[in-house]
Amino acid sequence: MRRMASSTTARGVAAIVGVGPKLGRSIGRKFAHEGYTVAILARDLGRLSRFADEIAREEKAQVFAIRIDCSDSKSVREAFEGVLSVGFVEVLVYNAYYQPVSWNPTSFTDVKIDSLEKSLAVSSLGAFLCAQQVLPGMVERRRGTILFTGRSASLHGIAGFSELCCGKFALRALSQCLSREFRSLGVHVAHIIIDGVIGQSRGASASQGGEGGDETVPMLDPDAIARTYWHLHVQDRSGWTEEIDLRPYITRL
Repeated sequence: MRRMASSTTARGVAAIVGVGPKLGRSIGRKFAHEGYTVAILARDLGRLSRFADEIAREEKAQVFAIRIDCSDSKSVREAFEGVLSVGFVEVLVYNAYYQPVSWNPTSFTDVKIDSLEKSLAVSSLGAFLCAQQVLPGMVERRRGTILFTGRSASLHGIAGFSELCCGKFALRALSQCLSREFRSLGVHVAHIIIDGVIGQSRGASASQGGEGGDETVPMLDPDAIARTYWHLHVQDRSGWTEEIDLRPYITRL
């Protein structure tokens, strides 16, 4: 566990699992800006530490970088031993997914079993394991938020992408099961469907690790998406959202 810290906070911990240069980093920055201690988790600890340092410096926040392999139950358990040692996890955002070698469609007969198993492990089993780590504390305090990142593949099958869809379908089912089981105990569980391509933050520069994209393709701003995650967290419990989908205002026909 690498710690990048500035001022302390009286709020709980926001654990963001699956942090890359776009959405995960933006969500971490948003919760740090709102006064949370933030733990960001991913496989690449070197890159993660740079993100933690950046967020801590910009937001005057306490930020921890923790390595995790979401497909490995031992790694998840050890990672959350570190997270829980920081304090009560009030927010869990599960943003991890399995990225295949190529985004080109794969004929079903050519799908490798290890590729399917990896997608299921990262997209759904990892979410299951992480949720198990934080739910006892949330139930004890009768408050907490768990947010799962889905995509359009969570809703309908796509020819040539059976591994991705199976993992994301399972994640959506998990989200719905947990929402129905734990909402009466004070835990808000929601599933966010990202229906589009996430581009570079409008507030980021290339030197900050942003990635340019095809300007002809409408892009979702990760900072704007992060504000939706924050909105879900602070929703009044009399009207919790269980699922929401996000897409750019310009769509291709």
